[in-house]
Amino acid sequence: MLGKSLASPISTIDSATRFCCSTRCTATAISDAVCSHVSFSCHSAKHTIKGVRRQNPYPRKWEICSSTQVESLILSDEDKKTWEACRQALSVFSFSVEEQDKMLGKAFGHIHSPYWGEDREKKVPNIEIVNDILEYLRTLGLSNDDLSKLLKKFPEVLGCNLEQELKTNVQLLDKEWGIQGKSLRNLLLRNPKVLGYYVDCKGDCIAKCTRCWVRF
Repeated sequence: MLGKSLASPISTIDSATRFCCSTRCTATAISDAVCSHVSFSCHSAKHTIKGVRRQNPYPRKWEICSSTQVESLILSDEDKKTWEACRQALSVFSFSVEEQDKMLGKAFGHIHSPYWGEDREKKVPNIEIVNDILEYLRTLGLSNDDLSKLLKKFPEVLGCNLEQELKTNVQLLDKEWGIQGKSLRNLLLRNPKVLGYYVDCKGDCIAKCTRCWVRF
């Protein structure tokens, strides 16, 4: 005879069942806690928790999926007002609220973007900066439909420096390559990131590839 009896299979299954139930309850509690602190829709936060639990490797295109991204959208009451004002500035392009948040998040460092690399400091979107950039882009002959396409391709433009990057680069395109008017419009629709280039390694890489003129 064995000195100790083996654990009953039934009791083992019962323990596992209790553990799974406890885990599900804990996950539900966590989901509710996250939703209570996220300043935007609870819907997004719930999808975040569900995404982690289901381990879905293919998140929706505009869905905020990582917990880091959700945390980045926890804002004070004053910051919420500023964010909402920036949403309104983008509402004329018929973007969904989720798309607006994703664009603002990428432009101002709340959501990671390869364009910025690790350099982008998290900032609250500035309505004056957003409006000034949109108005300047309109002066380049871009319609609202054009701007909608440009922003979907390059939302980070809303966080670029108007004077040192956008205006300087437009002047450079004209001076060096004679690109202006309709040619400029076509270029910006095809490759809007040219508005944010600010270095030129001239073939001697300095690890700023996403913002380098060598890509032009």
